[in-house]
Amino acid sequence: MGKMKAGKKIPSVRKLAVELTVNVNTVQRALQQMNEQGILYTKRGEGNFVTKDTELLAQTKKKLIDNELSEFVQNMNKLGVEKDKIVSILKDYLK
Repeated sequence: MGKMKAGKKIPSVRKLAVELTVNVNTVQRALQQMNEQGILYTKRGEGNFVTKDTELLAQTKKKLIDNELSEFVQNMNKLGVEKDKIVSILKDYLK
C-alpha cells in the first residue's frame, strides 16, 4: 500500500515471497484478498497491478491506520495507561 502507486505493476509472487521472507502461499492468499477487495487487479499474462482508484486506496489506507491505532490504544488501556499518557507517548515518539 504505502509505496505502490496507482496503476503500478507489483512484483511476482515469488519475488514478493523472497523480499518479505514469507511462504509463496501466504503471498498468493494476500494477493487474492487484495484482488477481492479491489485493491489489485490482474491482467492475464501481464501480472497484478495496483488499482487506479485512488479514492479506494485512500479509504483502504485509512482503514488500516484506524485498525492499527485502535489496537495500539486497546493495548495501552490493557496496560493501564491513561489517555493523556498515550497522547504524550505518541508525541514523544513522533519527535
